[in-house]
Amino acid sequence: MNTIFALASGRGRAGVAVVRLSGPAALDILTALTNKALPKLRYAAVREIYALDKSFLIDEALVLTFKGPNSFTGEDVVELHLHGGPAIVEALFNQLVKIPEVRSAEPGEFTRRAFEHGKLDLTEAEGIGDLVNAETHAQHQQALRQMRGALGTLYNGWREALIHSLAHLEADIDFPDEDMPSGVAEAIRPKIKGLRNEIEVHLADGSRGEKIREGLDVVILGSPNVGKSSLLNKLAKKEAAIVTDQAGTTRDIVEVHLDLAGYPVTIADTAGLREADDIVEQEGIRRARERALSADIRIFMTEADQISLDDTEFSDLVDDRSYHLVNKLDLSENALRVDPEDRQFFLSVKTEEGLDAFLQRLEQDVVDRLDVSGAPSLTRVRHRQALEDCTEALSRFDNAPDPELAAEDVRLAARALGRITGRVDVEDVLDVVFGDFCIGK
Repeated sequence: MNTIFALASGRGRAGVAVVRLSGPAALDILTALTNKALPKLRYAAVREIYALDKSFLIDEALVLTFKGPNSFTGEDVVELHLHGGPAIVEALFNQLVKIPEVRSAEPGEFTRRAFEHGKLDLTEAEGIGDLVNAETHAQHQQALRQMRGALGTLYNGWREALIHSLAHLEADIDFPDEDMPSGVAEAIRPKIKGLRNEIEVHLADGSRGEKIREGLDVVILGSPNVGKSSLLNKLAKKEAAIVTDQAGTTRDIVEVHLDLAGYPVTIADTAGLREADDIVEQEGIRRARERALSADIRIFMTEADQISLDDTEFSDLVDDRSYHLVNKLDLSENALRVDPEDRQFFLSVKTEEGLDAFLQRLEQDVVDRLDVSGAPSLTRVRHRQALEDCTEALSRFDNAPDPELAAEDVRLAARALGRITGRVDVEDVLDVVFGDFCIGK
């Protein structure tokens, strides 16, 4: 197997650059670069790093060594903590590529080797990738739980329970003449049913984990010139959308990504919904309605003289997830005399009157939907697909016409769970799992 290397810290000029090597030649490479004995394992030591022919000094670095299998990858590992100038890193890499059987690492290859050496399962590997990419507190906490094995422990527990049940079913089939307890299959049935119910509850989480990774989708809708783009700019705290007095200024969807109460949210401004003759505006309206249908939360805006969403161009899109913002309060006092309904707010985006009350409610809504403090949530489509395959097999178990088919359904259910953590049949998904990793991880 090749020894691989990569920059494990961020690219560009920095105070420190961390270069990681992993593989059978890692320790020998360090000896060749320093011309000194290896430092004590897992202890940091200062070493001068030279070119392989000792013709010039590359840098003075802090070095650490780890002997496999007691390392992140399960192989011999070396870390070089260099000064962070790009020329230093380039000089080191130019030396490393001269060594036979040594090459630059592919994206995610260090973590992939850790998986292949049994140091972590696939869900933990995915958690590492999510942790590196986390931008909000909620993404950070969810990724940390997954990296520490919360999902893997849950799924492996279900799989072990199925394997235990399968062993009893197969014993009943294979040894019918032995002195086996009667009613083994019937005793297993309620256990299988209870497990299937647990998995179905886990699946029915409103895609919470996936939305924490990708962001809750919020869309702003309304007639032209009611203040949709102004609201987007206020929320984004920048001029993300063009604001003019001319109706139909927004033609395409404008998105901003926000950290709202520690949770990722994508807020989209859309074209004003009205009857339009202009073909470009018609396309913008079509896209606005299409985006609204898939949104998690819809914010409808009207002006202060329109305090009902009935008989509007968008009344068919209103549901119990929607908010109604009655805007331009600064231009009319009539709205102040009306008691707001649930999820209805009277405000002025221009003066920010009433805006804080709406934002507090929206933030609480986001927190309630994406709360990370409960049971761990599945975080990827492949998890969901495997769990659906599992519950489908367990549903067939209930109606299996003979014991052999019932046992096979339990076996298929266990294999589906195994695919999530990487226990079985995962070669076809490894490239997908690790392909999104950054180089050096």
